Amino acid sequence: MIEIDTPSKPNSFASEALVSKHELASNQVDLVAQKLKACGEGLRVQILQCLRSDAFGVLELTQIFDTKQSGMSHHLKVLSKAGLVEAQREGNSIFYRRPVQRQRGLDFLVATQLFAILDVLPLPPDIERQMRVIREQRAIQSQAFFNKNTDLFAAQQELICNHEQYAQTSFDLLKASLADAKSRVLEIGPGEGHFLKLLAPYYKHVVAVDTSAQMLVKSKALCKAESIRNVELILGEATTFSEKKQHFDGIIMNMVLHHVPAPARIFNDCAKLLHKDGVLVICDLSRHDQEWTKENCGDAWLGFETEELSTWAEAANFHEDESVFIGLRNGFQIQLHRFIKR
Repeated sequence: MIEIDTPSKPNSFASEALVSKHELASNQVDLVAQKLKACGEGLRVQILQCLRSDAFGVLELTQIFDTKQSGMSHHLKVLSKAGLVEAQREGNSIFYRRPVQRQRGLDFLVATQLFAILDVLPLPPDIERQMRVIREQRAIQSQAFFNKNTDLFAAQQELICNHEQYAQTSFDLLKASLADAKSRVLEIGPGEGHFLKLLAPYYKHVVAVDTSAQMLVKSKALCKAESIRNVELILGEATTFSEKKQHFDGIIMNMVLHHVPAPARIFNDCAKLLHKDGVLVICDLSRHDQEWTKENCGDAWLGFETEELSTWAEAANFHEDESVFIGLRNGFQIQLHRFIKR
């Protein structure tokens, strides 16, 4: 005997679909509620504000907010459980940052909207001041390393990769979108100046800025030896040009970002320095776990995830134009990205 479903008997598949839909809606409400609940404490809101364009360790955050480490760890645990921060291991240290969103679903939408609201709110001046102190402390450590290890740095850096493995590709990425030889180009962190040998013969106006006086001495010596006369060498950082209201058509950073105290902020600094449709080329290491680079090469960060760079660039009003990846036999990978200012 064949049994036929009638309107008076519910369809089992339809019932299961309704239950699944109800469970999904309930889970989505819980997700939103958890994030809102995590923001129900003023200190946690300010922590999220601080992480807008930087990553901080627990001890750094306790210094910024003048609070106990145990209390800060609790707040970070709540924020982490809600998916509003994530831990990032850098050697023996753990830093906390806003999450890099890999899937743009409801979780991404809620977090993005929350961050947009928080980013409108101003931070108290004393918190801003303590954040600057942390970044200055990091910068001093980096400068001290390079000034002390200027003569050894090139040899240590070659343990990772040498200049020839990425230089031409980096230059080609820049030139492909900045073909005018009259363009004004800035190199951040020229080091010993090897990349200037590619920039100077092509572009009429080249500026190079470095935070290490000893490295600039090396760059100056190379320019003299190569008879390069159209390069202006400046001791300072990207913000030096913002103060002078100088602008460029192109900016390039080769293997520098993993030394920068606050890498996310450098995208904002570059955006301020570039003309409309200006070109930013970033060449750096992909994320890795070879901790020896921190001590031997003065690395502040163990490379970067591609999503990190894309997120920082997008937040600074860049759009990604082209990317190239170069695998190295020693396990490292170099990533090169060309960003265009909107």
